Amino acid sequence: MDVRTEDLTVTIIYDNRVGVEGLKSAWGFACLVEGLEKTILFDTGADGPTLLGNMAKLGMEPSDVDVVVLSHAHWDHTGGLAVFLDVHSAVTVYLLESFPDEIGDDSRSRGADVIEVSGPAELCPGATLSGEMMEQGGIAEQSLFLLTDSGVAVVTGCAHPGIVSTVERAKQMTGQDVLLAIGGFHLFKDSDASVRRVVSRLQELDVRWAAPCHCSGDSAIQRFADDYGDAFLRCRAGIVIPVGKLLQTA
Repeated sequence: MDVRTEDLTVTIIYDNRVGVEGLKSAWGFACLVEGLEKTILFDTGADGPTLLGNMAKLGMEPSDVDVVVLSHAHWDHTGGLAVFLDVHSAVTVYLLESFPDEIGDDSRSRGADVIEVSGPAELCPGATLSGEMMEQGGIAEQSLFLLTDSGVAVVTGCAHPGIVSTVERAKQMTGQDVLLAIGGFHLFKDSDASVRRVVSRLQELDVRWAAPCHCSGDSAIQRFADDYGDAFLRCRAGIVIPVGKLLQTA
């Protein structure tokens, strides 16, 4: 695998918490993956003005984005897409086949290429989608796996199928250790005992760094901070996570 791991970063653009002065917070999630053959916008937050405004303040150009991935069909992850495409439509949008038709149709009408997937899909060397995951009676979602020679980083929107299940899927698909998990872990309604079990299981799976945000919940985020210690990564709008450098030190 010829991936320049030292250049691989994930920048949080949209989150309900702010880590850099001057950015706006809002309920939702979006991040930018840079350092691979393609620049990937993963989710688009709940609204375009906040997404584009934060990108501008971070010195990011929408025209640099090659691929947009939508993790699942909830508004707080897809709401910024239309405004983004009005500014820059020369992208490929990856969404699940189970999404409502209007999301793909609207994206095509704005000039984007749309690829509907159900199974795993490679975006470029070093970046692969999990394929649709869904617990019984749950919400269909896909996650992004960033693969390097040193290990894998998992990026989730909300992890509705479960962050543990998502990490297990990544290990099974790639045959590599998952060393880092970033994004919404959807634990804001879970009890502390439940969160402790999740943290413990991720540690058993050798997830060395954890960067929960968005729908993870304040108490769950604090639990990760307490239990992961120096391996806990604060994950808020504006924060840059040096994925490549972290994985190289594993």
